[in-house]
Amino acid sequence: MWRAYRDGWSNVAACALLACLLLAPLALRADVLIRFSHVVARDTPKGLAVERFKRLVEQRSGGRIRVTVYPAARLYNDLDEMEALRLGAVEMLAPSLSKFGPIGFPEFELFDLPFLFERITDVHRITQGDVGRRLLASLSRQGLVGLGFFDNGFKQMSANRPLRAPADFQGLRMRVQASRVIAAQFRALGARPVVLAFSETRHALAAGVVDGTENPVSNFWTQRMNEVQTDLSLTQHAYLGYAVVANQRFWDSLLPADRAVVTQAMQEALAYGNAIADAENERALQDLRAAGTTRIHVLSPAQRAELRATVQPVYDQLSTRIGAQWIRDVQQTLSR
Repeated sequence: MWRAYRDGWSNVAACALLACLLLAPLALRADVLIRFSHVVARDTPKGLAVERFKRLVEQRSGGRIRVTVYPAARLYNDLDEMEALRLGAVEMLAPSLSKFGPIGFPEFELFDLPFLFERITDVHRITQGDVGRRLLASLSRQGLVGLGFFDNGFKQMSANRPLRAPADFQGLRMRVQASRVIAAQFRALGARPVVLAFSETRHALAAGVVDGTENPVSNFWTQRMNEVQTDLSLTQHAYLGYAVVANQRFWDSLLPADRAVVTQAMQEALAYGNAIADAENERALQDLRAAGTTRIHVLSPAQRAELRATVQPVYDQLSTRIGAQWIRDVQQTLSR
């Protein structure tokens, strides 16, 4: 089940040993040490929310619980981090929802379905409702504790040409996460999906290994992708979010009072991160316009409708993998 991550075993093990050696002095000063790894920059919605979590936990525990944050894939990239969590090399992660499919939770890939959500309030009806609770609870079968969902907003398309119609995607190599849904989306548009770690994406774009990608604007800006992509098309075609997960053995080892401190701090950090996600993406878009390095294209309703119709077959193609009942539950919730 974890086969997709075994190729990186030696790298993960070596990094785990190094992390333990480097963090040994900190462990002596704290009753509980939480190593929290993630792959985006500190000044993204997720990065800012994780920093808020760190401050809250350390303040409320009087320093007995220390949180060491490793942003921007400094410790593990998004191909290694899930294995690192399973091994206990880190205590907490906030992987993108696409990362759960390859390790045995294909139902999480429902969030990758194109044009499923129109607005962030629709997403919250799922993540903060019964479907979201059931998804998080399902993680226990892999020794994971699901603590909640982070928003990063809606994804936009970038390349070195405008992407406003299906014909514009023909022949492009588009970087994707390891999600069969996202791969199917790009194949439906006539592009070739290429799976790459997020931390490798900018270099791959600069080197011409891939031609384009999809990201919320905050990721596009903070990763300086505007320096290697001439065009950003505001397709608003799909949602990008994260689930905060903890190692089950670590979680069970906490005293009830410490678990309560961590849980409350995380809920407040999640609320903070989700509240600022839209504002951070809007600020990044303003910064991008001011930089003048990338042409920005706003799609018309007719252009978005054409893209939506082109990728609609993805729902039928992937319903068996995701689970038809999961998709029905989401659609029924959104239709109420």
